[in-house]
Parts: sequence; C-alpha cells; structure tokens
Amino acid sequence: MIYSNEQTGYIREGGRILYKFVMPEVIFGKGSIDQAGDGCARLGAQRVLVVSDDGVQAAGWTGRVMESCLSAGLSVSLFTGVSINPTSEEVEACAGQYIQDSCDAVLGVGGGSVLDVAKAAAILATNGGHIRDYEGIDHIHRPLPPLVMVTTTAGSGSDVSQFAIILDPERKKKMTIVSKSLVPDISIVDPAVLSTKSARLTASTGLDVLTHAIESYVSIASTPLTDVHAKSSIQLCAKYLRESVASADNQYAKEQMAIASLHAGLAFSNAILGAVHAIAHSIGGHYPFLHGDINAVMLPHVMKFNASAAPGRFKDIAHLLGENTDGLSSSEASDLAIAHVERLAVDIGAPLTLTGMGFKAESIPIISEISLEDACMITNPRMITADEVAALLYQAL
Repeated sequence: MIYSNEQTGYIREGGRILYKFVMPEVIFGKGSIDQAGDGCARLGAQRVLVVSDDGVQAAGWTGRVMESCLSAGLSVSLFTGVSINPTSEEVEACAGQYIQDSCDAVLGVGGGSVLDVAKAAAILATNGGHIRDYEGIDHIHRPLPPLVMVTTTAGSGSDVSQFAIILDPERKKKMTIVSKSLVPDISIVDPAVLSTKSARLTASTGLDVLTHAIESYVSIASTPLTDVHAKSSIQLCAKYLRESVASADNQYAKEQMAIASLHAGLAFSNAILGAVHAIAHSIGGHYPFLHGDINAVMLPHVMKFNASAAPGRFKDIAHLLGENTDGLSSSEASDLAIAHVERLAVDIGAPLTLTGMGFKAESIPIISEISLEDACMITNPRMITADEVAALLYQAL
C-alpha cells in the first residue's frame, strides 16, 4: 500500500519513506538575466507575456528581459499592473491579456508579487474560472504554459516554489495556492539585479528569506533534502544580510543573499512553512504592509512559541546563526537564537512592533481565525489555537 501526503514532501510505501523534492532548472550568476529569452525559446515559446511592475521597469530590468526575448526571435506582450499585495483582479487582467494577445508562455520579472501574479495568471489562462477556485493544495488540473521567472529580490523564493499568494479583496484574505504545477520551468537568479533595491526593501526581503529558512527547517514536513538548503540559508543570512543592507555596491554580499534566497526557496517549496507565514498572510489581507516586515515582527514570537516542539532544531538554528551553544541546554540555545533574530532586525532597521507599522489591536480576533485556515499552518511544528495566535499578536503589538 502506498500512502502519499502532499503536504509533507514524502511518500510512505510499506515500511519505507520515499522523499520528494521539486525544483526548476536554475540559471545563476551575473548577467544571467540575459538568458531569459533563450530560456523561453527552449521551452517552445513564440509569443511571451512578460509580467513585471513599474519599479522593476523603471530600474531597466524589464526592458533588458524584453530585449533578450526579441533577440531570441520571440514576440512580446507586456503587463505591469501589479501592486505590492497583488489582488485577484490583477491576476484576471493579466490572464486576460495573455489570452487576448495569443501568448504561449509567461515570463515573470520582479519580486514575489510579480512572480505570484505571473504564476496565478498562468493558472487562469489554461484552467479558467476564478483564482479563488485554486486556493489550497492541488486544485490545478490542466497543464500550465511554460513558466520562466526572473527574480529581482532576495527574496520571496517564488521563482523556485510551488506557491502563489494572491489577495482576495472581497474576503480581505490572502489566498495560498499550492501546486507542483506552479514550480517554474526555469528560474533565473542574477545577483547584479539586487544592486538597484533600496536598503529598506533589502532588509524586508532578507528577513523573509531568513523566515523561510527557519520555518522550513522546523516544519513537520522537513526532510534531509530540505534541511541542507534551510541550514545553508540560515548561515548565509546571518553572515551577509547586514552587509547587503548596508551597501548597494557590495556585490559579494548581494550574491550570497541571492544564494540564501535560492536555498530558502527550495527548502520551503518542499517542506512548506509555519505559523509566521500563516499569520503574515492573514495580516496582509487586511493591511498594505510589506510581507517581510510582518515576518520580521512575528518571527521571534513564533520561534519562542515553537521552541518546545522542536528543541534540537532550535539549538541547531542558534549554532547556524553563529552562536556558541557548547554546554547549553536546548532551551538556553533556543533563547540565543531568538535574541539573535531580534538583534538582526534592529541592526538592519526592520520594524519591531505591529503597532509601529500601523496595525490595530481590534483586528486581532478576525486575523487569529483566518490564520488557522492558511495552508502554512498545517506544517507548523506545534499545534496552535486561535487564542494562542491572538496571544502572539498581542505580544507583537
């Protein structure tokens, strides 16, 4: 008898455990952005929908990708109507343009918001319906068009993951869509692109990377295949995030954070995440906050809550962050890991409280309930109730 659990990244077959791991082709390195057109052509594309946003376009990266498509003999259609917390309406507009312009591939150029819209639009272009029809796990039934993702942040991990996060304005809820169909065919990671990001955005996205790595490492769906990526990402964030935020010209730090983002994306795509992301998604449905900022505030509180459920793993995290854990109990080491994360947030100027971001305490009851519905909560290492989520939110005020 074969038992497959799509939430946990492994298959039990009789007495054996078979690990699963999904990932795209990855092209990494300075100048790799110029491979976007050739990548689409290799996948059989002829007319590509390029999905981006105004900021990335202003920085020149969208035009450079479009030039690579034209050089590869491809026709191009451009969609840039993506906001910081992308909505179902934006996805529908993007999918509509794909169909109207008879496109046959999707090329995302941007951060997580752009890449999530690109992937979600691909769903609607071939499967139809409304994007809320695909909320949850494995509700996509028809193949998607070829997907090539060029990430411009380090970052969301959307360029390698089986996730798309889209806001449903009617319900004030961020929908988590999970499917192996959403794993891009090609991910292009060019560290040089990171030089045009502000220190503010570098800090926010970098703490998102660290949250991905920590949550995937303590996830109940972690495997030896995801652990190696999560651990590497934690180490790299501890060493290079401060330097990357401090200087736009520190190319080595940018490269290391790009690698950290790639490792974290591969880890969480296969191990899923936990309560930090479930809560962040829920807050993001009600407030226009940067996703990484919410993670920055919630991560230490959730780490403290989860520490008793995975003491050995949290001791590992302390060591990976560079703390000396010799002779310490797991509890003592966990405290060091939490304190390190808090210090890191201070050092790079990240928000430290929810109220400092504009969050209102009266939102806590509804956000606590919505958080429990998020797919990321399934793999949190410690079971959690709405009351416990509310307590974490009050602590974070």
